[in-house]
Amino acid sequence: MTMTRSFIPVVVLIIAALLMSFKVRADEDLRRYVDQNTQALVDKLNAERGLYSKDPEAFYKSMNDALEGFVDFRRIAARVMGRYARQATPEQRDEFVEKFKRSLFDSYAQALVNANDFSIRVKEANIDPSSENRASVMMEVESASGNRYPVSYSMYRNDQGQWLMENVIVEGVNIGLAFRDRFAQEMEASRDNIQAVIDDWSKAVDSLALDKEVSES
Repeated sequence: MTMTRSFIPVVVLIIAALLMSFKVRADEDLRRYVDQNTQALVDKLNAERGLYSKDPEAFYKSMNDALEGFVDFRRIAARVMGRYARQATPEQRDEFVEKFKRSLFDSYAQALVNANDFSIRVKEANIDPSSENRASVMMEVESASGNRYPVSYSMYRNDQGQWLMENVIVEGVNIGLAFRDRFAQEMEASRDNIQAVIDDWSKAVDSLALDKEVSES
């Protein structure tokens, strides 16, 4: 009986060590997966910079194709709409997904194209201990001038076992939450006319970017 009791803590420690080892490997696998996708996207952007001025539509399609298997735009757009998504028809939700993606491209593509010689380092990935299907990935973006900006991806694993990005935090600013707040403001201003908000979403994103510039100046 004494030997059995003394053996139990050892078994518990072994199991705990194995679980920790599995978690470390899973974290590293996710970090490597995000790094591969991120560097591939940066390489694609660098290779096709000239296409932006020649054929913006082709550039948009190329970037959209590169992001489709890594970013869950539909999930992000639904969260941006928040509780108002229940008021939208399926067609309106589909329309907003496309408007949301295009507004990001129209507002930020020029900045990305002009940001020469920037690099992204994926530092670490941490799978949520309370849910093996959720994780956060910490990165650092370094500009040509040497300035560094912390970026964090929120990730989730879908039913097919694929990890997808569902939100971004840049220098402590929750991008998804900022867009959701703006959507709610636009809904209030339009007196809950959801189609009007969808139609004018690009202007709302431009306004959000302008607000950020003003607050930083």
